[in-house]
Amino acid sequence: MREWQPFVSFFFISFMVVCFAAAEKKTYIVQTQQNLMPTSFSTPYLWYQSLLKRVAASEEVRNIIYTYSTILKGFATRLTENEAELLRRLPAVLSVLLETVFQLQTTRTPLFLGLNPATGMLPDSKEGDGIIIGVLDTGVWPESRCYNDAGLGAIPAKWKGECTAATNFNSTNCNKKLIGAQFFSAGYEAAVGPVESRSPRDDNGHGTHTSSTAGGARVPGASFFGYATGTATGMAARARIAAYKVCWASGCHSSDILSAMEKAVGDGVDVLSLSLGDKPKDFFLDHIAIGAFAAVERGVFVSCAGGNDGPLPSTVSNVAPWIMTAGASTIDRDFPAYAVLGNGRTYSGVSLYNGIPLPATAVVNPMTGSLCLNGSLIPEKVYGKIVLCDPGVNWESEKGAVVKAAGGVGMILANAAIYGEELITGPSILPTITVGQKNGDEIRRYATSFLNPKATIIFGITRVDVQPSPVVAAFSSRGPNPVVPGILKPDVIAPGVNILAGWTQARGPTELASDARRVDFNIVSGTSMACPHVSGLAALLKGAHPDWSPAAIKSALMTTAYTAYKNGARYWTPQRWRHQRHSFKVKGYIWESSAT
Repeated sequence: MREWQPFVSFFFISFMVVCFAAAEKKTYIVQTQQNLMPTSFSTPYLWYQSLLKRVAASEEVRNIIYTYSTILKGFATRLTENEAELLRRLPAVLSVLLETVFQLQTTRTPLFLGLNPATGMLPDSKEGDGIIIGVLDTGVWPESRCYNDAGLGAIPAKWKGECTAATNFNSTNCNKKLIGAQFFSAGYEAAVGPVESRSPRDDNGHGTHTSSTAGGARVPGASFFGYATGTATGMAARARIAAYKVCWASGCHSSDILSAMEKAVGDGVDVLSLSLGDKPKDFFLDHIAIGAFAAVERGVFVSCAGGNDGPLPSTVSNVAPWIMTAGASTIDRDFPAYAVLGNGRTYSGVSLYNGIPLPATAVVNPMTGSLCLNGSLIPEKVYGKIVLCDPGVNWESEKGAVVKAAGGVGMILANAAIYGEELITGPSILPTITVGQKNGDEIRRYATSFLNPKATIIFGITRVDVQPSPVVAAFSSRGPNPVVPGILKPDVIAPGVNILAGWTQARGPTELASDARRVDFNIVSGTSMACPHVSGLAALLKGAHPDWSPAAIKSALMTTAYTAYKNGARYWTPQRWRHQRHSFKVKGYIWESSAT
């Protein structure tokens, strides 16, 4: 009998695990057919509770996380898979969709886009004055100078929103520029647990960056440690900003996003900007597409990030035709730096390191750990040396932290073939230079073939009028549209590489816990940065043409976008620098001058 006991125990434990898995609750968005609500129910909420009672496996009263009445008719709640399936069978239920967790798609650009203070959209729209841009993101750092309301008139009478008093945030943090700030965390908390801070305050930086890009006020003397010095300004400098915090430590839950979209539409926003994304899916399964459809139906323009999964084809997200989908490109500005090798050769790259030049130092190309992942470098081999690192898996700033922790004193980040000659940089905690594939191959060859390889890293200044520009970013997600190939996506490309904008004081520019520095402005790349450029331009068009529909604004931006350089050559990608044909499948580069 004893020899059967292990089997019986195993069977019992396995049975318990299966039962537990079957009973595990997840968040679902339930869309109902409102005309089928019986007249005996005084409110939709009571009706929704009755629907849940019909499918519930127990007598417990179910918590309804959110109810929706504008962008869709229905509610969000926690269900088991079996309960969700039973709910789908009810005649009054249109759909029961599992919640999606979306991720963030992380000063000179107005001039580069053709915005002229004397002619065109800026004077015609009064720089967006009276237009309200709703930004769904990580919140806002209200003390940023980007939200200075000097010279602005009264808050638009159509505004019905609020400035939520919460942790480290009160109603006086809002003004005539930042007219609203709210947070939505119920969906996240139901699925994950308590949020880091129940407040509209931006502890991440992403939301402050995107909202100040779309509609930030003019800030003279802005820079990132002396890089990109100038007057920082949003696309629509006199537009009003309403911040809706929907993103938390591990992502942005669609139940929160839908609730924020519903609130924003009811609050009276003119433009919705969402620098969020997920894998593309059919429109009727895509929560952002569903919410955006209702918003557009009510006259609200919606722009979204196209995703950072390029250069692979058919990776673009937010592909519904009623959404303006933005890909990312460079602008005509970069931050040159130089690696001078011991053999006398100099190779150019880019860097945002603000320290003194790194003198001649030994260079090492680690045979193992070339990705510079946490714990992958051997301290005895890299101590006191410049380390060659490959891109991918973790962020540049994280690679720098790994090198520094192992005793390295500098880093050369050498592009792989997939990134070609694209030069994207970011804040670093140690001397760093990013070089293209060709230069990277040369430096690697030197480091592995010379007996005592050395290098010096010299940091430059900001350079403008860089050509060719724009160049499509390698990371920018590509078409064709994976859901409906006949609808071209992204709709346009916009500035998304090395973009300077406002930042939070809650974390350092590298976003590393070890980075104690604090900055007013940060330089970041991603389609997250391209999206608010489009949102701001849409606000300008709405200001110049208040009677235009979202479709008319979208059409004006797309039909006036350039599809080639002035010499007639098609736009470049980093891959074309290697003389390879590459199709981006995009309609054009957004350009203001002729959109009005």
